[in-house]
This record gives sequence, structure tokens and C-alpha cells, in this order.
Amino acid sequence: MRAITFFMALSLASAATLGKMDSQFVTKAAQGGLAEVKLGQLAQDKGSNQSVKDFGAQMVKDHSEANDKLKSVVSGKGVSVPDSLNAKDQALYDRLSKLSGTQFDRAYISAMVKDHVEDVAEFRKESKTAQDADIKSFAAKTLPTLEHHLQMAQDAQKQLGATSKK
Repeated sequence: MRAITFFMALSLASAATLGKMDSQFVTKAAQGGLAEVKLGQLAQDKGSNQSVKDFGAQMVKDHSEANDKLKSVVSGKGVSVPDSLNAKDQALYDRLSKLSGTQFDRAYISAMVKDHVEDVAEFRKESKTAQDADIKSFAAKTLPTLEHHLQMAQDAQKQLGATSKK
């Protein structure tokens, strides 16, 4: 009986783990989503332009929802989802938190354009190449929202006269 239980547990555990590429995508997506929420909250507090504040609010709402969906998708798949900013995102948060007014607005929106260009590319790739069907579906369903965020950020960037060279 123990042997059967052991092998059942082993097969469930191996079936429930993600491959390396899918696991890396999940970690990166979770870190990015967490950063979008934190930076969106900062934009709501420090933004001087209403479109920047509104964009920040949209980031908090959409990325909080996506983060919750991702956690649900990976539950039981042997992947832990980060719950704090990585060093790169923390450095961006710290840099932006020292800015104010138009300077903050332009730097934040430029960072969001750059970030969402990368996110769209990564989610598009994962929606086609993921080995895990749940991860593939999550990426495909989240992609249109990220594409919309990119368009919103680019529109705000044009309005502010900012560039994304930072």
C-alpha cells in the first residue's frame, strides 16, 4: 500500500511541475506584475498629469488581477511566485520615488513603455511556445491587456512629450 501511495504521489508531483522555460516565465511575469502594481500605486500618489494617475490606477487593477490569476494557475505546479520586488524593479521604484511633477510623469511613462514592449514580446512568445497548457492559456489571455497597456502608455508618452530612451 505504501508503494502505491508513494508512486501515486511521485507521479502527481512530476506531472504538477513546470519545465524550466515555463517556470522562468512564471517567475518573471509574477515579478513584473508585482512591480507594475507598486509603480502604479506610486504613479497615483506622485503623478501630476491625470493620464499618468489614471494609467497607474489601471496598472494596479489589471496587474493585481493578473497576479491573482497567475498564482491560481501555478498552484500545485511546484513554482513559488515572488512576493517582493527584484533588485532592478526596486531600483526603478527608488529612482522614481525621488522625482515629482512632470519629471516623474515622463520618467514613469517612459519606463512603462519600455517595460510593456518587453512584456508583450514575452507573453506573445509564451502564448505560442509554453509547454504547460495552463501557462500557455494564461499568457494568451493576458496578452491583449498588455497590448492595451502598451498603447495607453505610448499615448500618454506622446501627450507628455517624453521618450523611452531611459
